[in-house]
Amino acid sequence: MTRDIFQPSGQIQFGIFFQGVNSGTIWKAAESGSQTDFESFRRIVQTAERGKFAAFFLGEGLRLREHLGRPHALDVVGRPDAQTMLAALASVTKNIGLVATQNTTYNDPADLAHRLASLDLISGGRAAWNIVTTDNAWTGANFRRGGYLDHADRYTHAEAFVETAKRIWDSWEAESGPARRVLHEGKHYTVDVTPRLPRSEQYRPVLFQAGDSPEGRDFAARQADVIFSAHPKFDDAVEFRRDIVARSVAAGRGANAVQIMPASEFILAATAEEAQEKKAWVRSLQIGPQQAIAYLEQFWGRELSSYDPDGPLPEIDPVVEETSETRGSGFHGAKARQLADQWRAEAKDKGLSIREFVTSKTARIDATFTGSYNAVADHLAEYARVGAVDGFNISPWLIPTGLDDIVNHLVPELQERGVYPTEYRGTTLRENLGLETPVRSSESLSV
Repeated sequence: MTRDIFQPSGQIQFGIFFQGVNSGTIWKAAESGSQTDFESFRRIVQTAERGKFAAFFLGEGLRLREHLGRPHALDVVGRPDAQTMLAALASVTKNIGLVATQNTTYNDPADLAHRLASLDLISGGRAAWNIVTTDNAWTGANFRRGGYLDHADRYTHAEAFVETAKRIWDSWEAESGPARRVLHEGKHYTVDVTPRLPRSEQYRPVLFQAGDSPEGRDFAARQADVIFSAHPKFDDAVEFRRDIVARSVAAGRGANAVQIMPASEFILAATAEEAQEKKAWVRSLQIGPQQAIAYLEQFWGRELSSYDPDGPLPEIDPVVEETSETRGSGFHGAKARQLADQWRAEAKDKGLSIREFVTSKTARIDATFTGSYNAVADHLAEYARVGAVDGFNISPWLIPTGLDDIVNHLVPELQERGVYPTEYRGTTLRENLGLETPVRSSESLSV
């Protein structure tokens, strides 16, 4: 087989995506932990490692989401710095990968490369970087230099940033040095640095990327080791795989060079009936009365507290034409007035209350696997057979116990089917994902 032909591994792996406050995670149940206490992170990462998960993935929030011009009362508590938390978790884990979401717009490549290399060294080669870009001035206001980028420049800037970081990591000739000086002169920054740290056991941090636009897919095909995708549904996942393989080959990489791990939610039980009952319970807690009204307020741009969550959608119109990034990525750019008309008609046609309608809009329909352990394991085995994905990045709906039924019941079913690892392959994240060690080019070492 040639490098241009994709070869399914017949295996899948799991990662966990610890998001923090969001509509998918239940934070007000009696069983809920905290998104800031170390114990929540320790408990769930050790459960994931017991289940042979490949990676623990932390999201990033650089500014508090706003609601009607004020910090969102249902989403105001921030999260600890990702690399600080992952460094602490490195001391209580042995094998699981540690993925930090870090923004190319609001960091400097030499500094971030050093901090990620530090995490990689102290964890024994388990660090990864989820590369994200931001181009809005609202987020940039939290940073002295503003951090604003034209939308069209975000990936051009990000690629120069990533290439510079790679050159810094590649500059060590051997484990004990010496390091080569790295120079970069570009539109947004100038770098002149001699790296201070040797390579880790996995050579350099693994690179994740989650952009889904054509530009984002091309960027991932050129730079990423793993794509955190939004395509978990089977047919969609197969098509996404075809697209990424084609882009990877066109970029001069192998057909298997980039792994794919879509975001997903699992609601499981011993029987299909019990799973459906649990799903109804989960949805009722994810979108309560306050959350339902607040969701509409983000689009309407006005107070709607006088409306009954179990009544019809508001008859009044939004006071905004288009929603802004201040409301969060899930609300940004919506044509509010047009959307309100569409939603009122849809809710009336389906006989849905505000709460029912919001639940239908926020539920991860395509990203949710609901059913018995046995049935879901059979379904995932088909993904493994055709190579639709390399794994799933699970967003648990409860912290810190949301992985327990997956690890205790689903993982053994998958292991019995021979599609899930029974042990870690090695000690580094690159080994456990089955990724090749990067090959340094003479260009990457040039000054």
